Amino acid sequence: MQKGREESMEKKVKDDCIFCKIANGEISSNTIYEDEHFRVIMDINPASKGHCIILPKTHAANLYELPDDWCKEVMPVAKKCAAVLKDVLDCEGVNVLQNNGALAGQTVFHLHVHLIPRYQDDTVEIQWKPTQRTDTEELAKKIREAFAD
Repeated sequence: MQKGREESMEKKVKDDCIFCKIANGEISSNTIYEDEHFRVIMDINPASKGHCIILPKTHAANLYELPDDWCKEVMPVAKKCAAVLKDVLDCEGVNVLQNNGALAGQTVFHLHVHLIPRYQDDTVEIQWKPTQRTDTEELAKKIREAFAD
């Protein structure tokens, strides 16, 4: 694919991306925190009281596309916001959740991190059924080899 066409496609994605528009202030939101790279907003369909979303101000469809320097900055933002949520809302914990791909539950294809405050009697369910794996050593070897490449 030619470079100009790639840039054009990327620009189109940004122009059509609702989270890009929110993160960059083109659409109003209930913002609780903002810095040079991120905007943190209240989720309009919250899983629990205080559910927030961290949005990067640059477009990245998923974690694989987010620049490394931004990756280094997102967790300190998550930590800061989670601490404030815990203090202000008196919640008992906070789930930090980020989905990559439709099968993983991603519905908006602009990377975002959910901060979901947890309460004793909430109805939030984030769980899976553990499976028995007999090939973990073989899988670990393949993964280690991929890091070495």
